Amino acid sequence: MSIAGQLNPPTRLLLGPGPSDVHPRVLTAMATPLLGHLDPQFLVLMNETQDMLRQAFRTSNQLTFPVSATGMAGMETCVVNLVEPGDKIVVCVKGFFGGRIVEVAERAGADITRLDCPWGQVFNLDAIRDTLKKVRPKVLAIVQAETSTGAWQPIQELGKLCHEHDALLLVDSVTALGCVPLEVDAWEIDAVYSCTQKGLSCPPGLSPVTFSPRAVEAIAKRKTKVQSWYLDVTMVQRYWGADRFYHHTAPITMIYALREGLRIVLEEGLEARWQRHLRNHRALKAGLEAMGLEYSAAAGHQLPQLNAVKIPAGVDDLKARGQLLTEFGIEVGGGLGDFKGKVWRIGLMGHNSRPNCVVQVLAALEHCLLKQGCKVQPGAGVAAANKVYAA
Repeated sequence: MSIAGQLNPPTRLLLGPGPSDVHPRVLTAMATPLLGHLDPQFLVLMNETQDMLRQAFRTSNQLTFPVSATGMAGMETCVVNLVEPGDKIVVCVKGFFGGRIVEVAERAGADITRLDCPWGQVFNLDAIRDTLKKVRPKVLAIVQAETSTGAWQPIQELGKLCHEHDALLLVDSVTALGCVPLEVDAWEIDAVYSCTQKGLSCPPGLSPVTFSPRAVEAIAKRKTKVQSWYLDVTMVQRYWGADRFYHHTAPITMIYALREGLRIVLEEGLEARWQRHLRNHRALKAGLEAMGLEYSAAAGHQLPQLNAVKIPAGVDDLKARGQLLTEFGIEVGGGLGDFKGKVWRIGLMGHNSRPNCVVQVLAALEHCLLKQGCKVQPGAGVAAANKVYAA
């Protein structure tokens, strides 16, 4: 019989597209002894977690809770509850994860209109308006922070536009929540899903979702059962609602983690958190550009928490990322889909949006680029970042 040795993973600085490093306070909370998932004291913790989630989403939606699964389950929860077979949905695709919404909607039997724009770009309101007029869909789905391209989609006016055309607005905020502004009520968003392992500085394992009263009404009027039993919010809400009716055994430790992660977010303050991400992004961007690297997302629409940069000509993607990992213990992400082998994705999310992370990755990346013969002025990246911080 063979028994594995004691768990002792290497130390990493996770600066990829996720997961990001977990806040030390969250790790401490996860070591708390378990309660039963129907224990009266755990129900109090559930209420507290829901209340803080509403604050993070900037909503008063009653149907707000973390799905007991990762971010992709949040995507599927929103799609399969809002869409019945034959329902029309417009999906805005400007990267890998917009394409994944299409795949989920196909499996739900939706009548899909796919609206595309080049990777790294964002949609303008006129193109979406024209499509809504033509198609008259039940749902419009769009990614706010496209993790595959680093593009930041403006969505402030989309809810109002959708409602003018009697459509529901579904937003992917997986890489947005806790990093950049997201105003669910003020922007009239009907359904949103996110994750725990990025801006909330928790491990992967939960997917926060929220549904507007308009969305709840649409779900109540369905003519068919939701495709997924486990993700049917009409049943899950009975566990997270006043009934506390048994639906599944909640991941207790992950609820502890999310509760503590949300406490940290709200202690800092959402506006302060958004500004912190922006400041560290500006420093990183100055350093990367000083080393000759270019962003892949359109100017003016570059995410502060997910920096996608083009790999210089002649540089071996896997070799550079491998060197970052083995010599410096730093993980950055490679490209997906159309950007595979063409970009690096550097995440500064949640707990990892700190000056020391910026300086570390710039210094290490400079070493890797010089090793492959790139013409980089030694020290230029860190100097440019420090200039931003000094200002």
